[in-house]
Amino acid sequence: MAPIPPTNLSSPFTSTKITQLRTSKMQQMRNLDIQTGIYKIPRIERLFCSSTGLQDDEHDLTFHGGPDKAVHQYFPGHYPSWRSEYPESTAFEVGGFGENIVCENPLPGEGGMNERNVCIGDIYQVGDQNEGVRLQVSLPRQPCFKLNHRFSLKGFAPQTWKKSRTGWYYRVLKEGYMSVGDNMVLVERKYPQWTIERIQEYMNRDPKHLDKLEELEKIDEFGDEVKGAIKRITAKLTSESKAPEAWRDYTLIETRKQNARIKSFIFQAVGTQDAGAKIEPGSFIGLKLPNGLKRSYSIVSGFSDRFELGIALADDSRGGSSYLHQELKIGNILPFTKMTSGVPVASQASNHIFIAGGIGITAFLSHIEMYQKINFNYHFHYAVRSMDDIPFRDAIEKMGANVTIYSKAEGSRMDIPSILKNRVWNTQTYICGPSRMVSSAVIASTALGMSQDEIHYEAFQADATGDPFTVELRRSKKILKVEGDKTLLETMREAGLEVDSSCETGNCGTCKVDVCEGKVEHRGTSLLEEEKGKAMLSCVSRGVGRIVIDY
Repeated sequence: MAPIPPTNLSSPFTSTKITQLRTSKMQQMRNLDIQTGIYKIPRIERLFCSSTGLQDDEHDLTFHGGPDKAVHQYFPGHYPSWRSEYPESTAFEVGGFGENIVCENPLPGEGGMNERNVCIGDIYQVGDQNEGVRLQVSLPRQPCFKLNHRFSLKGFAPQTWKKSRTGWYYRVLKEGYMSVGDNMVLVERKYPQWTIERIQEYMNRDPKHLDKLEELEKIDEFGDEVKGAIKRITAKLTSESKAPEAWRDYTLIETRKQNARIKSFIFQAVGTQDAGAKIEPGSFIGLKLPNGLKRSYSIVSGFSDRFELGIALADDSRGGSSYLHQELKIGNILPFTKMTSGVPVASQASNHIFIAGGIGITAFLSHIEMYQKINFNYHFHYAVRSMDDIPFRDAIEKMGANVTIYSKAEGSRMDIPSILKNRVWNTQTYICGPSRMVSSAVIASTALGMSQDEIHYEAFQADATGDPFTVELRRSKKILKVEGDKTLLETMREAGLEVDSSCETGNCGTCKVDVCEGKVEHRGTSLLEEEKGKAMLSCVSRGVGRIVIDY
């Protein structure tokens, strides 16, 4: 078969013809427990189109449907390109993206209605003026993990916006009827400079141009999803252009006993009564105690100005958890650093497995709350000492059948190798627990051939103590002695050196330093295997004898 010539996507047009209308009922997605409306089939009859979409079409309202996403269109000329680039997938046929409208697919090289000639705010008349439908382009499609699962390709969804092959959504300005064979005629173009492709360029591929994003922010025709995304990007760019605030004071306003060892601490920013802005799920925050210690904790829930921490009283506390549990009182003020994202949201995964023990639940509670709201497929495996020892019971009860609890006192044991072995395709795994739990997961995932990007570790008991060691700073020739109860990070700071850090438990990699000579006892989870011969995490890892670092 001769290769298909590339399509000229930039050919202009003013009118096209509908060749297919497609709808579907909600169905269970292959190998998952969630429902989807992506499996649409052709309809030959005349269909009514209301403000929420075509007659008999159903949507997962988490990601699709509603007034801003009433109707989806996809350019059929993309499918040959996808088939050529991903021959291992057999699902790249018209309708594969769950589109409602399919228009004429011109001969190769003759263009068609696509992301390079459809603009935000475009208004199209479908059929006649009296009984037909009037549509307005409201959003570029923001692809979700279901496309990965639909085509059995991990990480596929981002390729759609990288290559400008997402399709687009319409809102319905005038309800009416449409049929196969109806003409779609462009009747108004308000923003000819803002094609779907150009929007994706500044929202997704190169989101660093504040002037362009501020221009997009002023377009009222955008649906709420993109309006919100643009606001978040511009807010981030604006904040990054300002000097970061090192510390901010918060008042302890409430405590809640979760079990004999774990307590919740709710803090409110000094000078405000508002909750503040949303924070990323899986975020953590650092605090400075009156005795000079610095600690980082996962944020269980909340916002930028009011949030909740869950903290366990450690048996061998070095002054952090013991101070918070035994000395901190309601009304006391503590300084906190800025909030930092710790546990990534793997939005392209089809399934999510959370494995936690004890206080490790705090790293994932905000994720699970969000995943439930947006209908992600997940299961939470949680190990506790006893059924009476379960913290955050309200949150766990909301998980329903999505949680399995393992109680040591009742003799139930979590089998991590089996959990990982039986995971479904395109699963992301998250683990937070004691060192034995993390070690078991590392061994099992390695034996199963899991890649590092399939599993994320959070260490909540970062033991940074050990034998003393000596550090030579290569650039200044200064010699530092790291005592057994101190970290390299602490020692460097005491010597007046500026060292960036964030989580200080070995998870984020912010405190990484380059190692020129010597042996390192690696701890923490954020270094890749290939990095361990030339770097170390100064917050938890320890040198053996004498090492030289590039500082």
